[in-house]
Amino acid sequence: MAPRPIPPPREYGVTRTTDVPLYWCKYGRPGSGRLLVLHGGPGAHHDYLLPQMLDLETAAGGRELLFYDQRGGGKSKSHDREPITWETQVGDLAAVIGELGGDRPPLVGYSWGGLLALLYASAAARDATLPAPRCLILIDPAPISRHYRGQFEREFARRQLTPEVRRMREQLAEAGLRETDLEAYRQRNFELSVAGYFADPRSAQDLTPFRVTARVQQSVWDSLGDFDLVADGRLASITVPTFIVHGRQDPIPLASSEEAARIMGAELVALDNCGHVPYVEQPAALFRAVDTFLEHTSRIGLST
Repeated sequence: MAPRPIPPPREYGVTRTTDVPLYWCKYGRPGSGRLLVLHGGPGAHHDYLLPQMLDLETAAGGRELLFYDQRGGGKSKSHDREPITWETQVGDLAAVIGELGGDRPPLVGYSWGGLLALLYASAAARDATLPAPRCLILIDPAPISRHYRGQFEREFARRQLTPEVRRMREQLAEAGLRETDLEAYRQRNFELSVAGYFADPRSAQDLTPFRVTARVQQSVWDSLGDFDLVADGRLASITVPTFIVHGRQDPIPLASSEEAARIMGAELVALDNCGHVPYVEQPAALFRAVDTFLEHTSRIGLST
């Protein structure tokens, strides 16, 4: 089945304050509490989070959502052959906040975007010239160390080879879609390529496909080296209110988010029957948890 259509943004453009233009777009009510949403990857693009993540805009009288395609992916692809590093992405995020984010916007980071939010917040904690986020909302954030990343890579590879996923691939081949409906075949082939992220691989349906620019993905992860945000003190330096949501069946170890929450004094909600894609697998529970956190921070004067 084809994914639900993505509605056009209310406003869009490209940045003027970054080394290369970065595509951005806005949804929701202008002037309302703005959330800056960071997509995963690295090297991907924002629209694979849509339309489901647009449900973030409906609560609390309406919110404004700001998305942008990170450098090297989507509509922010660059022909510059210089390696794109995590420092590049942190610098771009600082520019986006300064140009478009308003007054200290909350950062909503999904997957790699969650790790990017942590890297940015720790940099802002040590550099007063960087605009600090008001709070962090991390949705199934990428691993906080190379050790946890290794665990994720092994688990995801194992899941992609399970009998159930193999059987679904065989069913796709037997259906003959490649010859009769190439678009439907490509859609289903994409869904099977990410089935291991889901608690139930059969839930990998009606997804907005995305492409990852492999060169960018590799250069960003290479730039992180043998990273460990606990051992190097970066997590401990973050003092802004932080909320983490993590699916219990995510191939990214729940222990990674549990350790981050412990170090940062953050609130952690673990969603049952949920893998790495809670906006598809458990949307009601996800958005209810995020709304509760934002309402609380608003009452104590921390949210826009």
